[in-house]
Amino acid sequence: MSTTTDQPPPSAVPFRSPTTRLALKPVAPSPTAGPAGLDGAWWPRSRDLAHELTALADVLDPLWGRITRIAVNPLQWPIIPRRIVVNGHVVKVDWFTSPFEQHKILLLSYTAGRWDLLVIPPETDAVAAARLMTAATAVSVPAPTASDLMAVDGEGRPSPSHGYDEDRPAPLVAGR
Repeated sequence: MSTTTDQPPPSAVPFRSPTTRLALKPVAPSPTAGPAGLDGAWWPRSRDLAHELTALADVLDPLWGRITRIAVNPLQWPIIPRRIVVNGHVVKVDWFTSPFEQHKILLLSYTAGRWDLLVIPPETDAVAAARLMTAATAVSVPAPTASDLMAVDGEGRPSPSHGYDEDRPAPLVAGR
């Protein structure tokens, strides 16, 4: 006796590596991180903000609660969409012009609060990006700002424009 089914036989699905390069602090995101603290770091693959934000929010929305608004600095993005669709709902995208935090993105949720992420420029090499992601997710007091972290040069030392002696080793993260 034979049976028929309406379902096709199972097939192998190729593994897809995650498209979002993201590092989060090991503790739950803090709605009190505010302007001084960071909840993690994001390294987008391009300057196509509509595509990159959708990928980022698709990952964070289920983890942190429904994201309702995102704010970015327009100095880093050539085109800023007004809205993006994330997991079936619309998220409003705004911009802010604080010159001190041009490498930060704010994600807001009515139910869970605010998260601040360091935005590592897509052109950054992998070694520097890994170092920045590690520094942004480290639990330290005082918490570094996005500007503090981006002031660090490729050698893991603050850039000379921040007043450090080039012959003396300096910490990876400059405090406020």
